[in-house]
Amino acid sequence: MRLKRVVVTGLGALTPIGNNVEDYWNGLINGVSGAAPITYFDASKFKTRFACELKDFEPTDFIHRKEVRKMDRFAQYAMVASDEAIANAKLDLDTINKFKVGVIWGAGIGGLETFQNEVLNFAEGDGTPRFNPFFIPKMIADIAPGNISIKYGFMGPNYTTVSACASSANALIDALNYIRLGHCDVIVTGGSEAAVTIAGIGGFNALQALSTRNDSPKTASRPFDAERDGFVLGEGAGAIVLEEYEHAKARGAKIYAEVLGGGLSSDAYHMTAPHPDGIGVVAVMKNCLEDAGLKPEDIDHINTHGTSTPLGDVAELKAISKVFGDHAKNININSTKSMTGHLLGAAGAIEAIASILAIENGIIPPTINHTVVDENINPELNLTFNKAQKRNINVAMSNTFGFGGHNACVAFKKIE
Repeated sequence: MRLKRVVVTGLGALTPIGNNVEDYWNGLINGVSGAAPITYFDASKFKTRFACELKDFEPTDFIHRKEVRKMDRFAQYAMVASDEAIANAKLDLDTINKFKVGVIWGAGIGGLETFQNEVLNFAEGDGTPRFNPFFIPKMIADIAPGNISIKYGFMGPNYTTVSACASSANALIDALNYIRLGHCDVIVTGGSEAAVTIAGIGGFNALQALSTRNDSPKTASRPFDAERDGFVLGEGAGAIVLEEYEHAKARGAKIYAEVLGGGLSSDAYHMTAPHPDGIGVVAVMKNCLEDAGLKPEDIDHINTHGTSTPLGDVAELKAISKVFGDHAKNININSTKSMTGHLLGAAGAIEAIASILAIENGIIPPTINHTVVDENINPELNLTFNKAQKRNINVAMSNTFGFGGHNACVAFKKIE
């Protein structure tokens, strides 16, 4: 069977360093940190008192007040980012075959704040079960694509992928396959997360996963630096419109890049820790190369998972050295989490957008906050430290991994 070509025709972003795609990209190439003290709740008694929150975001600027009350923040973020992506793609909603337009979304947790607040309210009451009638639909992770499809009337495949921090990369790969197999013409894909909450910060603190650099939040996310001490929690959403190539060409759509393929694998090792030798990461990148019909030497740029954890960063770079061999030193490697923090289930989406824009603009965003060399990291690797680098990029890869050993990798190519 001849697979159809799949391209990117729309982008939308809501991130800690920019509330739309243009501002997000400018934040990336200028090395802006989105980390700051937490404002959503009193974090004074927490081990970590900072995060990468959204800035100057008011949901009622985008969504009617009545609808806002029915949505957890993760679903609000999904609506805002997908609205931007759909508008950016310039889809003709009056003529498009909506039975062949799907929404496949990623969320690692879903409505965590809703669940937290409903339980707190019950615990503080007199024992009478009084719950918000929207408690369940606000909480469930699949409500985000449901709301998007209801708004636009898209009647193709509609569901949420849940694979922790790999969720939105999984969603993108599923969307790719539905289109290239001919089941859909267009799919809105991406992911959203809103875990900067009492439960989110408390839970990740209990795992000892978060940085505790409270005296300097902006420098806390420091992937590949010897003094890294954990990731910085972020929030937001990324949305990508994928479209069958001939369908996009026929309507004169702007094409950002082609999606060549995707890989999936499992570490099958530990609940939260990566395999120290990066075995699952080696497998996922090899799977992606094979699916995309690429050779290792075809890759110009890798946006790593690069969370700024002591174990994860080293394991991923070991895997890159193993897969790409001598060519690894020719690849521009970076971690945009150094600026955005870790958006969990939305990470794959916003990092895919960063990879796509890097291809379009010929600029690799930096890995900021590097000051101390880690002797466990191959010094020949170009980790794009502290300053953006100009480069012609033909093919870029984006890595995303999640608790439970879930690995996903996607390859994008400059359109010809």
